[in-house]
Amino acid sequence: MAQKYETFDLLQEITLNDGRRYIELGNIMMNGRAEKAAIKGLIRRVRILQLNIPHSNAVKVYEQYVNEHYKFPPFDLDQWEEWAKPEGPVKQAYDEILRQNHIG
Repeated sequence: MAQKYETFDLLQEITLNDGRRYIELGNIMMNGRAEKAAIKGLIRRVRILQLNIPHSNAVKVYEQYVNEHYKFPPFDLDQWEEWAKPEGPVKQAYDEILRQNHIG
């Protein structure tokens, strides 16, 4: 069965167990997985920074990259994976999303 294509509509701050923080795009399902990861001690915490972000071209570029390169965590996840932001169009799109939403 093919994985459902996930669309992103929020920005969240993930705090890893080593204290490092990063901003990630997601949706309510991914935020729920991050909350579960925090409860299980896989990450320190997650907090939503902005809901209902505009579905700009930059979001579409980043969303497509993530959907093509990563599997979304199952409900009963046992690890947390930070999505890479490779230099080039993906990193440019990510940076543009943060600028468009006045974050960073």
